[in-house]
Amino acid sequence: MPGTSETSARVAEYVDVLIVGTGISGIAAGYYVQKRCPHLSWTIVESRAAIGGTWDFFRYPGVRSDSDMYTLGYRFRPWTGEKAIADGSAIRQYICDTAREFGIDQRARFSHRVCRIDWSSQSSEWTVEIERPAPSEPLQIRCNFLFMCTGYYRYDRGYTPEWRGMDDFAGDIVHPQAWGDLDYAGKRVIVIGSGATAVTIVPALARKAAHVTMLQRSPSYVASLPAKDPTAARLRKRLPFKLAAWLMRWRQIMRQRYYFHLARSKPQKARDMILDGVRSALGPDYDVDRHFSPRYNPWDERLCLVPDNDLFNAIKSGAVSMATDRIERFVNEGIRLESGEILPADIIVTATGMRMRIMDGVEIIVDGDAVELGDTLSYKGIMFSNIPNLALSFGYSNASWTLKCELICEYVCRLLNYMERRGYQHCVPRLEADSQITEPMIDFTSGYVRRALPDLPKQGTRRPWKVYQNYLKDLLMMRYGRLNDGVMEFK
Repeated sequence: MPGTSETSARVAEYVDVLIVGTGISGIAAGYYVQKRCPHLSWTIVESRAAIGGTWDFFRYPGVRSDSDMYTLGYRFRPWTGEKAIADGSAIRQYICDTAREFGIDQRARFSHRVCRIDWSSQSSEWTVEIERPAPSEPLQIRCNFLFMCTGYYRYDRGYTPEWRGMDDFAGDIVHPQAWGDLDYAGKRVIVIGSGATAVTIVPALARKAAHVTMLQRSPSYVASLPAKDPTAARLRKRLPFKLAAWLMRWRQIMRQRYYFHLARSKPQKARDMILDGVRSALGPDYDVDRHFSPRYNPWDERLCLVPDNDLFNAIKSGAVSMATDRIERFVNEGIRLESGEILPADIIVTATGMRMRIMDGVEIIVDGDAVELGDTLSYKGIMFSNIPNLALSFGYSNASWTLKCELICEYVCRLLNYMERRGYQHCVPRLEADSQITEPMIDFTSGYVRRALPDLPKQGTRRPWKVYQNYLKDLLMMRYGRLNDGVMEFK
């Protein structure tokens, strides 16, 4: 790859690899590029002012992981905390500590938002346009390879439907992404939603609020796990730390695969197992069928996890009520349901989901032509058809995000070293027009996925255009599979 070269007045510098984002996947990318490609120059840019990505951004009460930390944590720096289901602040600290331990924080440039990327096949370079806060001027960075670790949703605003009468409500309406310092102590709160954010925030609010109502149009599957895994504690007492961490990671990987396979192959059995757990937590007299029995099969949407039955315990205590109905309109004192019932509230929290946006909506130009990601196919879940020298870190929808991100980092480093050894300047997954039957890249029925489908890359029905939500398959393909597979074109 080329080294540093002279730049024009607008171009600040050249690096071999530019990483975008300092969340879980961006810090992993920095670690692997630094360790496995030490001959390459690299840096990280981050649109926000701090390391942590999602875990620095979300500050609403109760924010926590919905995956166990043995797999959400890094393989190269195992999680040492007691909780398997960790609080958001602990995860943020873990990411920051990791970045600091390996010197990755020293490579990060904050408040640098990538807004446009322009590829030139003639020079085998991306020109990356970066916006910075005033009084700094916009910046250009040229790089040979671009590694996007930007997550999958918009930070500037979440998704809130437009309901009738929202202006009539006398209290506060807030989306969890914009929580701020809202005071909810002693107040009546309605949380609209049934997904991971709702089941997280409701029991946390219930500790101080006068009462919390979780209002959902339809239920989600909710399962409880111990916040502290007793097996992990036993292994740590009896085995060296690294061996115990390795065993716990693989134990959780295989458990995730088992339950996902069970849900897809025997959905009724999986459904019964989940609902039996809810009935056991809430008692025989609670209307589980109404409030916790979805119309879809398990893992058609992501399963919601709660630690130590906290949501169910809050319901049993009377601090939380469930309401499963459609909203007719907002009124001065709260929300009127289609049944006619009025739910009183001082605060309404719209935990109604996110807006997906791959690569943060960056404008993509390849050799002078604008490219829409919705018109591309995902190559191995890493790169995109006919877009050179660009990889996206995008985790699993049915398992911990970090599992796939680390595999992608390993693959990218293998690819960079392969190109270096053979003198290649760029690589591109080449797809001939209409050569593949396409389907959505994510096969979930969740609302946030359906809303984003037109703008998301597609996938094919066979390798290497098929996206596998399977860690074991991906491990073999990304760690040991052929790089020059007849589809990847090297120049």
